[in-house]
Amino acid sequence: MKMVRLLKLMFMFGIACLIPTIQANNYSELDEYWSKRADEAREFTLQAYHSDPYEVVDHFHERYYDNSTDVTETEEDSDEKPEDDVIEMVGNEMMNSTRRSLRGKKVKVKGKGKRKGKWSKLKGPCTASNPIDKCWRCRANWAKRRKNLVKCVRGFGHRTIGGKRGRIYVVTSNLDNDMVNPRPGTLRHAVIQKEPLWIIFKNDMSIRLSQELMICSFKTIDARGANVHIAHGAGITMQFVRHVIIHGLHIHHICQSNGGMIRDSQEHCGVRTRADGDGISIYGSSRIWLDHISMSKCQDGLIDAIVGSTAITISNSHFTHHNDVMLLGAQNDNEGDKKMQVTVAYNHFGKGLVQRMPRIRWGFVHVVNNDYTHWELYAIGGSQAPTILSHGNRFIAPPHKPHYREVTKRDYAPEHEWKHWNWRSEKDMFMNGAYFRQSGNPHFKCDHTRKQMIKPKHGIAVSVLTKYAGALDCRVGKRC
Repeated sequence: MKMVRLLKLMFMFGIACLIPTIQANNYSELDEYWSKRADEAREFTLQAYHSDPYEVVDHFHERYYDNSTDVTETEEDSDEKPEDDVIEMVGNEMMNSTRRSLRGKKVKVKGKGKRKGKWSKLKGPCTASNPIDKCWRCRANWAKRRKNLVKCVRGFGHRTIGGKRGRIYVVTSNLDNDMVNPRPGTLRHAVIQKEPLWIIFKNDMSIRLSQELMICSFKTIDARGANVHIAHGAGITMQFVRHVIIHGLHIHHICQSNGGMIRDSQEHCGVRTRADGDGISIYGSSRIWLDHISMSKCQDGLIDAIVGSTAITISNSHFTHHNDVMLLGAQNDNEGDKKMQVTVAYNHFGKGLVQRMPRIRWGFVHVVNNDYTHWELYAIGGSQAPTILSHGNRFIAPPHKPHYREVTKRDYAPEHEWKHWNWRSEKDMFMNGAYFRQSGNPHFKCDHTRKQMIKPKHGIAVSVLTKYAGALDCRVGKRC
């Protein structure tokens, strides 16, 4: 009996000595893997960086799209041919039997029968009120030409192609219970594939991510045609990747995840540390487009773009009920964020928001035609001398907090320093005593050099331009 106990003790001692060696080898491999990815990402950042950001600002207003606020219904393009891609059902088609409908509570209106829940904005004829939406919405055959969406992105992310060159992958299951070998047909299995993919959803579904969702390059997550929620679990991460489009998701109630072994690509599975609870984290990545997303109630930030991320457009999204909304650049000593270039356009910053819409370090950010109807502390803030162009936004100061009517907030710098930062306001609309404290060259202008350029609309038009911000209730075969 004593011999058995002795052997057990020797065995346990041997395992205890072996574990640190295994962990050391694993982290060494991990460091080497991510160091290589980081080096590649830096190269892509330099390629995506535009040496003349004002030219990209001009591109946002140029002739390729009409920037009028007319809300007439758009006709189908009958001369266009449908996409050649065959929609493939990947993996098991069986859905989780506990899935419930996410269409919202239906209410009966006298003489009208049943109507959609109050969250639905699609009442009356289809209208598209801003240049991005006019490029694709209100066409009954949009589902046959999904990839035409890439033609619509504007601003610094205007060259993002996502999964345009790949096949269509249909997510058929809302399960997320295997981080190392995800089941085919799940969202996690789709986003780690090496090949470009255009990812769509078979049905309405709510996905509770067990760990952060690591997205590989050249992916489009297109939730049009289904009501898809990423909720009550971990968030979405893009780390050292490029060309990613996320469209039409509801992302809310995101919480911290403990980390562990997570597959981030077909070739690699490694240890991830605890995730902070961001809704969407963009880390060292480039050419990213986030469009028509509804976001609220995440444990950390709604959107973070840090560590040299650039060539990003965030558009047509609706943000509510959150403190730290959007962080662009996370560290004062990370000068790689000087390459950061972000467009924030046609978004609605709504109920229950406090600050950071966005909060910027370094970089160049174009904030254009957004609707700021709520904030508690400030709307736009920054440090480390970022350039901020505020064009045609509407700012409505909190009526119950007269001391927080200033739109802007500058951190970690005395006035004699920040007065040289170029923070300029043009065509903005201010209500309830809101005001934007400008700084930099008082004669500073964004020189529009493109021919047939269309300038941003005045802030008075913002309520129309952002009318359909957030995830849309698109259904296949109907105008979206």
